[in-house]
Amino acid sequence: MKIIICGAGEVGRYVAVMFSNENQEIILMDDNSEHLEDLDTTYDLMTKTGSPTSLKALKECNIRNALFVAVTPDESTNITSCMLAHSLGAKKTIARINNYEYLLPTNSDFFKRMGVDSLIYPETLAATEIIESLKRGWMREYRTFGNGELALVCIKVRENAVFLDKMFSTGIFNHDRYRIVALKRHNQTIIPKGSDEIKVNDIVYFICSRENIDFIRQESGKEEVLIKNIIIMGGSRIAQKTVPFLPENMHVKIIERDRAKCYALAEKLPDTLIIHGDGRNVDLLKHEGIEDADAFVAVTGNSEANVLACLVSKRFGVKKSIAEVENIDYIDLAENLDIGTVVNKKLIAASRIYQLMLDEDALNVQCLTYSDAQVVEFVVKPGDRITRSRVRDLHLPEHVNIGGIIRDGKGFVVNGNTVVLPGDHVVIFCMALSVPKIARFF
Repeated sequence: MKIIICGAGEVGRYVAVMFSNENQEIILMDDNSEHLEDLDTTYDLMTKTGSPTSLKALKECNIRNALFVAVTPDESTNITSCMLAHSLGAKKTIARINNYEYLLPTNSDFFKRMGVDSLIYPETLAATEIIESLKRGWMREYRTFGNGELALVCIKVRENAVFLDKMFSTGIFNHDRYRIVALKRHNQTIIPKGSDEIKVNDIVYFICSRENIDFIRQESGKEEVLIKNIIIMGGSRIAQKTVPFLPENMHVKIIERDRAKCYALAEKLPDTLIIHGDGRNVDLLKHEGIEDADAFVAVTGNSEANVLACLVSKRFGVKKSIAEVENIDYIDLAENLDIGTVVNKKLIAASRIYQLMLDEDALNVQCLTYSDAQVVEFVVKPGDRITRSRVRDLHLPEHVNIGGIIRDGKGFVVNGNTVVLPGDHVVIFCMALSVPKIARFF
């Protein structure tokens, strides 16, 4: 399959590398040759310098029947290039946008008639992740599958966890309440085996059914974090998409440096208190009640400022800190500094694009913030290889872990004796390089 990606920024690069691992024919296009330097020699993909709105450049890519993704910083360029790609015979087109109005259901058919099959608005996706994180303050990451019947829960392990220093081979995890599919230690992702054990400060990923989420919290020694008072630093688009969808019992203050933006925010969010000032100013934070805040969310365009502000909030005893970190290289640093949740809208957007471009058997794909791994939800068809034996006898590829299944609308954790049936939805945790290998089972 040929995939043409226009825009060699972090989103475009990340998607291109994801698909290059699957032996697809990838062309990454950008009008700035410096953005493409060394990519074609480092990864299994081709690069092309050219404008995505140039018919000549698009034709040179042999675009017919290709999947086309436009993720340049300019919304108009993305939409226009998708229209041109569609007219040249592209199989599917995806455009990154900055205007929330375009996502309204009433506009979907309009864009499809223009030749744009799917729209990606990274800020809305990031806002959704922030909202979920505020609802579940004791978690680092939270993902759901099959209408919420199965959940992926990510926590950082502390000294009071029940399962600390217990080897998997002891049988302590041999129950159907949850399944640990991976852990991250010292920047390395580990798919656990019998000889592995969980250590203090490990990042641990659990798969469980909806009703067992609280059991994980208890086993982990976590306390329920009730969040009512929130301070948001930065009146960005992410903040604007977050506030209106928060539960009614959460009260929000937004601190914004730009006076003109403050007035605009006050019009858009009439029920939210807007403070003009610098959220990094400790005296201002004290005056605005940082000591009484339950959560601090930093979503300015400056990753360093976001991380530092969250560290300051933790010094004042804020229970939950959330930082937007757009430099992917800074994510591990932010985690090591114990920022509660890190949000990267580029990773989130790449996950969504990856999902839209896979075939219909892969219903859901999640790229994880704290791990170089993915969680994929597959639907099982009659005759699929995965149905031919028990899970323990499937001879799954290395770095692959089946977490759970959704059967008849209900989620279950798998074990070695589980037999996957046609019609099941299977949630699989795997390293990025293993996605093509596990796809052979479906």
